[in-house]
Amino acid sequence: MTTTTSRDHVEVRKGAYADSVALLQLSRTIQGIPGIVTAQVAMATPLNLEVLAQMGFAVPADATPQEMVVALRLADDAPDAVVATAEDAITTALTTRAPSTAAGVAPPRTTASALRGTVDGVVLVSVPGASALVEAMDAVDAGRDVMVFSDNVPVEQEVALKQAAAEIGVLVMGPDCGTAVVGGVGLGFANATSPGPVGVVAASGTGCQQLLCLLDRAGVGVSHALGVGGRDLSAPVGGLSTRAALARLDADPSVELIVLVSKPPAAGVAAEIEAYAAGLDTPVELAFLGPGRPDLTTAAESVLRRLGADVPAWPVHLPVHPRSSDGGHLRGLFVGGTLCDEAMLVAGATLGPIRSNIPLSRDLVLGPDLTADAHTMVDFGDDALTAGRAHPMIDPTLRLEELARTAADPSTGVLLLDVVLGHGAEPDPAARLAPALAQVAQPVVVAVVGTAHDTQDLDRQVRALVDAGAEVHLSNAAATRRAVALTIGDPA
Repeated sequence: MTTTTSRDHVEVRKGAYADSVALLQLSRTIQGIPGIVTAQVAMATPLNLEVLAQMGFAVPADATPQEMVVALRLADDAPDAVVATAEDAITTALTTRAPSTAAGVAPPRTTASALRGTVDGVVLVSVPGASALVEAMDAVDAGRDVMVFSDNVPVEQEVALKQAAAEIGVLVMGPDCGTAVVGGVGLGFANATSPGPVGVVAASGTGCQQLLCLLDRAGVGVSHALGVGGRDLSAPVGGLSTRAALARLDADPSVELIVLVSKPPAAGVAAEIEAYAAGLDTPVELAFLGPGRPDLTTAAESVLRRLGADVPAWPVHLPVHPRSSDGGHLRGLFVGGTLCDEAMLVAGATLGPIRSNIPLSRDLVLGPDLTADAHTMVDFGDDALTAGRAHPMIDPTLRLEELARTAADPSTGVLLLDVVLGHGAEPDPAARLAPALAQVAQPVVVAVVGTAHDTQDLDRQVRALVDAGAEVHLSNAAATRRAVALTIGDPA
């Protein structure tokens, strides 16, 4: 099905599929063709169709998530042949196959066949959530630890997978495990840090990254960071993988201190895990987010003191021309779910309830348009916003669109954002974010989570954001407190 207006070309391809990261890369390639102003190649999920409609494309209403949408916007002077050039490039990219692993040997077609005859190691599963259980269970059945990067996995499947793993003594990291470090090797979204005496168990992704980066800033390394998925300490899952990961680190003689970091856990599960941790030989520092609990920066400082290390002053970078707020609401736009949770907890202590798509209580949930006449914080990495799309740490399109809309809202007083560096994230996030921030009239506070060893170059990212008028912190909690102070008009 193809529709063409004066300068738009929209095509729905049946029977075509590629993962969201591949389609993101393809969209950027097509957009680089002379004569094409905008290009979006994506699966026709409801979210992607909504984004295309907001961009002004006329997408057929009957397109389904099993179909692919090609949406092109041509420059006024572009020849019609540019559409054919783009379509040829798309067809070529979608039909290209990976080379064989050896001459005359085809790559394995299933996880089970790949595991036969291979050396030991962690199995990484990154497929659409509906297919993740089968692949991950193959790994567990083969006696392998498995990291499930996939999101949108039903919780009952997560429980079944982790129960099976517990029976044979292997570790399931995930589902929706975005970050892990195993033996110094980063998996998923992971920052470049030095090895050291700390082991981390994390029921959060960006919370783990914040902790890794703050410890690295203080000169303390991490040997392992075992992500267990953001739902592991929920009541349905009951901390199955958290127990396994704690036991694994407790048995490692190189680990002197374990840190357990989590999004707000279920109270009963948190109490059970705390009792379990107290029975281990290795001391455990608990970094559970929640009302009345320490923030992640305070937890990192506690770790440093327990290790006898100095607590540094966390850097703050100020713009040359600070902006002032004329009053209004605090609006947070996050790529990290745990960072969003932490910001709501910190800001809510002063500002009161914060509305969000991942609210701290159900009565504060935002509607599908993600707006409210109130203080708001949005997690663009939530499952509902990543179906059929790359994570916002890879593809910032949705957040940039919301940034422009939010900045144009006269009720917005202060903007709070996060930028997360490291393996797997955008190679240069400031390249697109900084120009957008330069157009914002309100004060902007940014928390940058990264280390000096990350390939994005932490100092360069910070300079670009500061030059665009943002105030930059390396502590998300400190950035949030500063944004709150600006919101209530407290210059201190």
